[in-house]
Amino acid sequence: MKGSIPSPAVAILISILIGAFLSRPTIVDAAQATRPDVLVVGAGISGLSAALEAAEAGVKVEVIDMWSIFGGHAVMSEGGLCIVKTPFQEGRGIEDSPDLAYRDFVEWGGDPDTDWVRFYVDNSRELIYDWLTEMGVGFDGVSRPGGNSVPRFHRTTGRGLGLVSPIYRECVRHPNVRFRWNFKVSGLLEEAGRVVGVRGENLRSRNIEEHRAYVVILATGGFQSNLEMVRAFWPDNLPFPDRILAGSGVNSKGSGHEIARQAGAGYHRMDHQWNYSTGLRDPRYPGEDRGLNAHNSDAVWVNAQAKRFVNERGGTKVTFPALVKQMPATYWAIFDEKAKRSFSISGSDWGDFSTIERVIYDNEDLVKSAGSIEALAELVGLAPIQLSETVTRYNTMVDVGVDEDFQRFDASTESRPARIDQPPYYAVQFFPLTRKSMGGVAIDHSCRVLDQAGKPIEGLYAAGELTGFGGVNGWAGLEGTFLGPSIVTGRVAGRAVAKQIGGTRSLEPAPLDPKPSVPSASQIANTEQCLTCHELPDLVRESRLGYSHFEKAHRLVLEREYNCGQCHTELTPYAAGNHVIDRLGQIDNCAFCHVAEER
Repeated sequence: MKGSIPSPAVAILISILIGAFLSRPTIVDAAQATRPDVLVVGAGISGLSAALEAAEAGVKVEVIDMWSIFGGHAVMSEGGLCIVKTPFQEGRGIEDSPDLAYRDFVEWGGDPDTDWVRFYVDNSRELIYDWLTEMGVGFDGVSRPGGNSVPRFHRTTGRGLGLVSPIYRECVRHPNVRFRWNFKVSGLLEEAGRVVGVRGENLRSRNIEEHRAYVVILATGGFQSNLEMVRAFWPDNLPFPDRILAGSGVNSKGSGHEIARQAGAGYHRMDHQWNYSTGLRDPRYPGEDRGLNAHNSDAVWVNAQAKRFVNERGGTKVTFPALVKQMPATYWAIFDEKAKRSFSISGSDWGDFSTIERVIYDNEDLVKSAGSIEALAELVGLAPIQLSETVTRYNTMVDVGVDEDFQRFDASTESRPARIDQPPYYAVQFFPLTRKSMGGVAIDHSCRVLDQAGKPIEGLYAAGELTGFGGVNGWAGLEGTFLGPSIVTGRVAGRAVAKQIGGTRSLEPAPLDPKPSVPSASQIANTEQCLTCHELPDLVRESRLGYSHFEKAHRLVLEREYNCGQCHTELTPYAAGNHVIDRLGQIDNCAFCHVAEER
């Protein structure tokens, strides 16, 4: 009735609707004058490679990422690359060839995209090795993982951080590249059957925004941290384990797959998943199924029955199927005191053994220790007699020099393991670990996204793990065939976009900005002065959307009692008109948290 007073329930509903309307995010479109030629979604290694390649040809690029930091999962990785016939190999007397590498890829992978394999092995030296070394990336070793006829796994100096930082540095220096951080893309903009931009949410302002460009390149990574997707596309020939840990990047949840699917994209090889048998619960994520890729090369693995079940050095292709067939799908790595330092964890966070000792060995939930094998068995819930018999038999075979049970070693083995006989003894529980998506959004050999009928979607490209690395691996990766193809597909996408845009207008390459001068060591900020404006303890006390990396990094700053000037020399001495964070200068600070060298 007109003029009547609404009931309390109706009044509440009205207030909710009014509040929702007033707080509704606004839709923003980038101005035409500042609109980029290409939007690259994802600041991981494939996205950065695509951005730099396009920018060097004169294309205006904007890179969008949901975090406030570069590198994706690659910056946290071991940083190894599969590269064929390089000067680094030749200098060590290693004879390699594209034809030999092609045969290895095809035989090991089973059913790779042979066109991508041929392109990769023929061009990896130019597209990866030569390109990276020109930017200052160094290599300090080359090894031969399973499936390779010769050593071609190139280990980068500084692990993943040493690999990705130089690429990002060149992007930051390039006037044709700009970055939009803390923006989560949720969909694509389409007009007249063509992709013309993206829509999504600014995670800090909560505004819904639309950003347009001539072309979009998706480089959002894989889906191996989305355990529901992992299960949905699990290979039919393997049982799904009772428990599996997510070992890919924290944002590798298949967001790009869904974005592309909404635009009509097809998928390929989604059940081709490269998962590991070496999953250790990550103590940095309590209560979550996050895992680390960890390993002790001198341990024996025993199942719930306290028996060995596989050649522990057999490689992923052997050990993962054996693990998921155990009941339950878990095992304990058993080793002794002299093997303690053989424990390693992949990634740029773990190069320093003191970190492993503090975070892993000192955590009683992860590592059990006892003075005897029988007492160790009691601690972890294994049969003491059976575990003792397993270790005794293993030691006997070490003495003889032949592993009669699983062929881990024999007389021809160069480096045979030692006996497990020096207390205290250790036990660490491991689980299956998700790692790489070797299938994904379908692309052609110019990295154009294909629809379900196999036809290109106009204006849409994709690169990196989102595409399953182009299918270059098949069922099994040679190792180094993840970061390597991410760079290659990124550069291919960047070149293809530049060629397409160059067909409509003249492109002029722009010179790089000069490298910044090194700040003086005496420029150290006064922490107390900084805290008068920036109440850091309050800023990190409660999590805020869009500030995840800021909070994580600065909690460590407070914990370690760092001086502000250790990371922010560019802000000292304080000057109101020039108090701006230097993106280039900040790159070097990553090593404070991510140990980038062996010590």
